Amino acid sequence: MEQELKLLIVAADPLARAALSSIFDLFPGCQVIGQTSPVTLISDLATLEESASDLIIWDLGWDSADIATVDFQDLDNPVLVLLADPSQAQDAWSAGAAALIKRDALDGSLAAAAIAVAHGLLVLDPELAAVFLPSAPLRAANMSEALTPREIEVLQLIAEGLTNKSIAQQLDISPHTVKFHVNAILGKLNAQSRTEAVVRATRLGLIAI
Repeated sequence: MEQELKLLIVAADPLARAALSSIFDLFPGCQVIGQTSPVTLISDLATLEESASDLIIWDLGWDSADIATVDFQDLDNPVLVLLADPSQAQDAWSAGAAALIKRDALDGSLAAAAIAVAHGLLVLDPELAAVFLPSAPLRAANMSEALTPREIEVLQLIAEGLTNKSIAQQLDISPHTVKFHVNAILGKLNAQSRTEAVVRATRLGLIAI
């Protein structure tokens, strides 16, 4: 029997937390192990169930202020972000979200997205795709500088859905070094987010997904 997917619900509104918990509790294979607010999660990670969860469901609500105070890639687990407005999408991706789903998505879509992210996939609501995908074909000549072998290695692991901490462990380097490589990758690919970098690199044939 497949192990249950353990979820931590994060939202400023306690009613939103309760509603999300009720939704996921209805789906076999999903178990909500905790609820918390963004402020509590950011200020006191060590005492929360975050490390015991497999996935974090983060409802931004109508206030995107949380994005400025947290790097999702610093968390132990991938983060599925629920958006109230498409204007929040770019900042959420730049913060390292593994999935962006609209708050009004069907319950089944939320569960499917959660399972996909838990299996290492990046998930993007189709209605938000235009925010990230370039309309014109990419060419290697548009890059400011070629990626180093180590940067390509890091980029491949990003494409596989690994967090900075996981990449650091796999490559036996520090999280600070991983961040350095990620910033270099974004600059060379002229990308605003990790996901955009993966899309651009794939179109350039630098990595395979």
